[in-house]
Amino acid sequence: MKICIIKLGAKGDVIRTIPVAKAIKEKYKDSEITWITKSNISDILKTYKFLNQIETIPFSTAETFDILYNFDIEKEATDLAKIIRAEKKQGFYQEGNYVEAFNLGAEYYLNTLFDDEIKKSNRLTYQEMMFRVAEIPCKEEIVQLILPKQALDYADNFLNQNNLSTEKLIGIHLGASPRWPSKAWHEDRVKEFITKAKQKNCQVILFGGQNESDKLASIAEELGVSINNPNNTNLEFASLIDKCKTIICADSFALHLSLALKKPTIGLFFVTSPNEVEPYNLLKKITSPLLKDFFPEKSDLYDEELVKSISSDNVLDVLAETLF
Repeated sequence: MKICIIKLGAKGDVIRTIPVAKAIKEKYKDSEITWITKSNISDILKTYKFLNQIETIPFSTAETFDILYNFDIEKEATDLAKIIRAEKKQGFYQEGNYVEAFNLGAEYYLNTLFDDEIKKSNRLTYQEMMFRVAEIPCKEEIVQLILPKQALDYADNFLNQNNLSTEKLIGIHLGASPRWPSKAWHEDRVKEFITKAKQKNCQVILFGGQNESDKLASIAEELGVSINNPNNTNLEFASLIDKCKTIICADSFALHLSLALKKPTIGLFFVTSPNEVEPYNLLKKITSPLLKDFFPEKSDLYDEELVKSISSDNVLDVLAETLF
């Protein structure tokens, strides 16, 4: 049996779709799975051996699949789902200017995206909704990311060069998608937290990407902490997260990557739904007291009071439950 999966982005959503793909493989044991994605996350997917082929967009094929699953509503994905030949299709496709569902199981997730009241009342995790799209029973199971030796060596060298120990090493990720400008913790709160954590003999790695490079350098110089290379690969990034005892981050790629590595994680939620994130008994969720004033209608706005609304002491108290 030939199966095609389409999931392009965001990178965190790609990672949390992997358990669904694993369950599909377990249901169709003799299947060959082709996953179509973007090049910026293909290196992570290639580490999962039950995925037979990883393809990146732009993609075209004359091949016919037995089943196609499109877990993505991006236009590039929905257009692709419509033209790829398959005996059976589940998930989403494009019809004119609208995204439509191939199957009944896909309709609920679609409704959460376009109906604010359903979005606010939803209590299903993203994974549960994607299992509904696939119409297979949900399995609350992490499919662990196993890092290759090259990435592990990169992390070991980084620790040696920065004189870091893993004993009380905390990772703090500064970034979040620019689509939600109030998604990430305020820089002042991050600096307050680092100062207090260092007083408890913790060491810190600050994480970020190219959009956070200036902020990373500024905080590192001011507080004397280590930072990742903003241009590192996904696997290098993951290898440093894997060295930390705990990761503190917004609802972001770093959060889902940390959980895939089975790391204790503290997730900060300002404008996105904590209900949609599967905790796997690893994630401690801290929700802003102001979230209800912004989610979902004002999620695209920046508000300084909102991004400062989770205190450094609040995060330290949760950290103490797992680290101290």
